[in-house]
Amino acid sequence: MSDKPRMKPAERMKIARVEMPQQDPCARSARFTEVNLGLPEQVAKIEAERCLQCKKAKCVPGCPVGVDVPAFVAKIAEGDFRGAADIMYRDNLLPGITGRVCPQETQCEQACVRGNKHGAPVAIGYLERFIADWARENPDDRPRPAVAPSGKRAAIVGAGPAGLTAAGVLARLGHDVTIFEALHEPGGVLLYGIPEFRLPKEIVRHEVETLRALGVKIETNVVIGRTCTIDELLRDEGFNAVFIANGAGLPILMGIPGEQLKGVYSANEFLTRVNLMHGYEDHAETPVLVREHMVVVGGGNTAMDAVRTARRLGAKHATLVYRRSREEMPARLEEIQHAIEEGIELRLLTNPVAILGDERGWVRAVECVRMELGEPDASGRRRPVPVQGSNHEIPCGVFIEALGTRANPLLTQTTPDLRVSRHGYIEIDEFGQTSKPGVFAGGDIVRGSATVILAMGDGKRAAASIDRYLRTGAARPLESSATPAS
Repeated sequence: MSDKPRMKPAERMKIARVEMPQQDPCARSARFTEVNLGLPEQVAKIEAERCLQCKKAKCVPGCPVGVDVPAFVAKIAEGDFRGAADIMYRDNLLPGITGRVCPQETQCEQACVRGNKHGAPVAIGYLERFIADWARENPDDRPRPAVAPSGKRAAIVGAGPAGLTAAGVLARLGHDVTIFEALHEPGGVLLYGIPEFRLPKEIVRHEVETLRALGVKIETNVVIGRTCTIDELLRDEGFNAVFIANGAGLPILMGIPGEQLKGVYSANEFLTRVNLMHGYEDHAETPVLVREHMVVVGGGNTAMDAVRTARRLGAKHATLVYRRSREEMPARLEEIQHAIEEGIELRLLTNPVAILGDERGWVRAVECVRMELGEPDASGRRRPVPVQGSNHEIPCGVFIEALGTRANPLLTQTTPDLRVSRHGYIEIDEFGQTSKPGVFAGGDIVRGSATVILAMGDGKRAAASIDRYLRTGAARPLESSATPAS
């Protein structure tokens, strides 16, 4: 630990934000190893010194899981990495994941007073990743204080970010927790959706093992709604509460001519085949098609993941087609920049209208029209309008649709007293409770497609409500007079 005197705010303001070391773009575009390399210890301490240690830190409410940012950053500046890790894991059970994929630039870093006063915000995401990686490489062998068992059992449906977070919080509170996961390995979208070059699978597996160490049990290959129902978990399996966090994995398709052709994928299927099923390996049981020309439609992080994956699989021409301009793209700025560096072609203000096939039923091209931006729509972004007579073709051997996901109705259809919206998402009140007593929900099955950290925030809030329910029979605080959200 450092014993040097604390820096004054004026001195901190003179320190420039550090850069994240990265692999060379030419080299990384041909392999799946992680792009960002992490901060060395001394560099992390320098970045931590930039924090002004605000008395009313706006970065904390800017974090969906409420990490005490100034406290853990101060520990890094002091060189007390164990202390920083203790603070981090108190609030966030998956920091190795969020430090890599959380959009800090629109959350905690956007609220950073240091950035709003002068220059760039503190690199909170970089520091979060640093301390999580340090903790993983320096296991804590201190005895863990025993938690008194509550005698209550909670079932978690889905081992994605919301489910894993809720499970960890409830286990720390003394409840007997079992996660039911439909796939053969826990992690959800963290495993099947986010590529290795952004989130190494060993990081996800390590975070899952920290939950197992807390006593969380995980059963894989269990599809709630088919293997068993929510009612059976409560009635026959002896669970006192259920948290539904099974995500929204049903892909949204464009509905244009040619979607039945061979060589057309949803981003969900494409990324799952690559990330979870290793479809790029020889003799893979679930292979993935690779062609010289591969086109992805969409502008979010999933679209970026898909097109950068296509490039790494061997596509000489990996093209992203997006109907708005770069300013309107919802993907993280870092991901857009990484894609450009790796040779991805961005066809902006362009929209597919048909997928064209050859005589054997394989994709050969995608027909597109150019777009121009009109007045803002409900999202606040300017509405794209087709330019008449601008039809043109882009050569394409594989076409991937990355337009978001919607709720899979399998679970909700087998739970008829569970109220859902007209789009099939589960409705909850402000405490995460559904219309069915003892059943809570969060993450994408409630929100629709959202970020990992928002799902984790849902899991953390729902866990607090579930704990109250298990101990008192009511999800809301007893003194609360709040009415359920509509």
